[in-house]
Amino acid sequence: MASVTSVAFTAIGQSSCERKVNVPSTRYLASNFEGFRFRTSVLCHSTGVRASNSASRMVIQCMSAATDLPTVSETKLNFLKAYKKPIPSIYNTVLQELIVQQHLMRYKRTYRYDAVFALGFVTVYDRLMEGYPSDEDREIVFQAYIKALNEDPEQYRTDAQKLEEWARAQNASSLIEFSSREGEVEGILKDIAERASNGSFSYSRFFAIGMFRLLELANATEPTVLEKV
Repeated sequence: MASVTSVAFTAIGQSSCERKVNVPSTRYLASNFEGFRFRTSVLCHSTGVRASNSASRMVIQCMSAATDLPTVSETKLNFLKAYKKPIPSIYNTVLQELIVQQHLMRYKRTYRYDAVFALGFVTVYDRLMEGYPSDEDREIVFQAYIKALNEDPEQYRTDAQKLEEWARAQNASSLIEFSSREGEVEGILKDIAERASNGSFSYSRFFAIGMFRLLELANATEPTVLEKV
């Protein structure tokens, strides 16, 4: 599996991460997540291209397959429709930035949902929203956010919990040797490793946070362990 020993996140899409031994905690990562920025100007909006022949008046209209994909504005609008209550500005600003970033990840050609990605997002979301005025509304916001991206919030929560429970039962050795064992979570990690090796894996900062969360829960964050992952 590609090494995920650094969570500097300076280069999304790299096949592996630069190795660093001073890895910050997930709480630090989540609390500083609002500092991440994506340039939304790189969004590509598909438009029809018309070409006409003056003699035949024939019109050729070429449309990219990407026209079926929602725009960032549509995703944000879906979120606001699903959760109509005012969100305190300190939370709303971060949520709006997150949903733009995750939209770009979600509709990337190589994107494929996996449980480690879900764990990473859930970790970030729960840390950011720790002080939200209402526990009930915090979960409703979560549901609205994930549904706006056309994904299943229950799957996110279930998979994140499954991975956390599994990681707590591991140690450094068993975590490193996951590929030699059978099990539901082991199967998930093997699938990710296979996709990483054949070039069909889409690396993201949420995935990296999910990976570090697994290492953290298994008490496997020592530099010597990280180098073997």
